[in-house]
Amino acid sequence: MRAYLNWLLLAFPLLVHGAEPLKLQRAKIPSPPWPAGDERGMANQLGEATWNRCAWYMTLPGAKAYELAQLRSNSMPLSPFAGPYVVKPKATAGIPMTAHAFNSETMNEGAEPGQQGTQFDPLGHFAVLKQPWDGKPPFPAEQAVYYGGFTGQEVKPSPDSPLQRLGVDKAPPIITSAVLLDAKAFVGKGKPMAAGQRVTAKDIEGMLKAQALTNRGILPGDVVYVHTGWGENWRDPDTEKVYYSAAPGLSYDAARYLAAKRIVAVGLDAPFIDTVPEGMLQGKSGPAEGTPPGLPFAVHHHLLSQAGVHLVENAKLDELARDRVWLSCTVILPLREKGAAGSAIRPVAIGAPIAPVKR
Repeated sequence: MRAYLNWLLLAFPLLVHGAEPLKLQRAKIPSPPWPAGDERGMANQLGEATWNRCAWYMTLPGAKAYELAQLRSNSMPLSPFAGPYVVKPKATAGIPMTAHAFNSETMNEGAEPGQQGTQFDPLGHFAVLKQPWDGKPPFPAEQAVYYGGFTGQEVKPSPDSPLQRLGVDKAPPIITSAVLLDAKAFVGKGKPMAAGQRVTAKDIEGMLKAQALTNRGILPGDVVYVHTGWGENWRDPDTEKVYYSAAPGLSYDAARYLAAKRIVAVGLDAPFIDTVPEGMLQGKSGPAEGTPPGLPFAVHHHLLSQAGVHLVENAKLDELARDRVWLSCTVILPLREKGAAGSAIRPVAIGAPIAPVKR
């Protein structure tokens, strides 16, 4: 009887929270500081411990695979910071003297596929200047300082140079446990969060409690997904032009909170990760409350250039939230595009739905 009670006490957190066993949660994981010249940031934590946590969720009874990428097309919402995106099918072609037929596509000049649709930001996507740029050309790229203290000359020595450091090719396959925080339910009270509405550090702690995740919490090496509900504005074709006009996002203190938890990446069902109030992109209003001066995209700044945390934008999180899959195994595979500052991705999460609460 005593042995049974001891087992029950050990298993209680698992039964309540649906979390991986404590042995997996407490497995040894690398910790900073990282070696000089590091280009992986918090992704240095990925390895046997995070893979085992991930694998546990894949083996749960009833586990399902969830697509976390929006469907890409020429008529999807497009980033105002990137060029046009036009994929054009080519005519079916063949090879003389063979029975083969094949198809392919071309892309327009100036397209930025790594910054459109569901996409991944590596550490070299953002840097910081010693002082704000006054807007007068030329842009002082040589003053940029990147993650790890790399200089602009070390990372991008010329305007047409690919990233010599911190490009997407330096990001490893991200295979680890994931936590989904349902900000639509907690912050939005069941409605999609509004443009300019922030997810704060206090909100994160509140969501962990509301979702019965306090005991497990956010572990080093996790990916954190935040469901704001803004993804419901994703329209294809994008006739209303709402999705990229503004958005909810993380507050600056939330970015620092998550970085302190040593997460590997954070993903939102929104276009910026940062909170973007109405009119901010048009210069008609300022950034969100609590944003440091001169850093309107302070969340990008802190997570990428200071903390070494990767970003996933335009994630599709509605089905994961609908099924209350708060914990899962996630796989994020950015393309190995040498020196690229972004990548199209098709992330997935594998986890077991939680039975609906009886009312």
